[in-house]
Amino acid sequence: MKQGIHPDYHEVVFMDSSTGFKFVSGSTATSKETIDYEGKTYPLIRVEVTSDSHPFYTGKQKFTQADGQIDRFNKKYGFTDTNKKPEEETEDAK
Repeated sequence: MKQGIHPDYHEVVFMDSSTGFKFVSGSTATSKETIDYEGKTYPLIRVEVTSDSHPFYTGKQKFTQADGQIDRFNKKYGFTDTNKKPEEETEDAK
């Protein structure tokens, strides 16, 4: 590696601002704020979303029923199946 052209890589604490979850990771990010974590002093980087608060990882994400490619295409361009009988007619015929 060429000397003097790379940023300083060091350990920092990332803290989720919504849940307070903290973890140590290596980074080139710097901060004037420091925190004592597990007996050592680290620079503190506040982040808004981590695995502790992201809906995908917490299980709070809502999944919708995915249509097939043909259904999505027909819905997008407003096509309907002309061979299909409307549900109202089939119910009346019973």
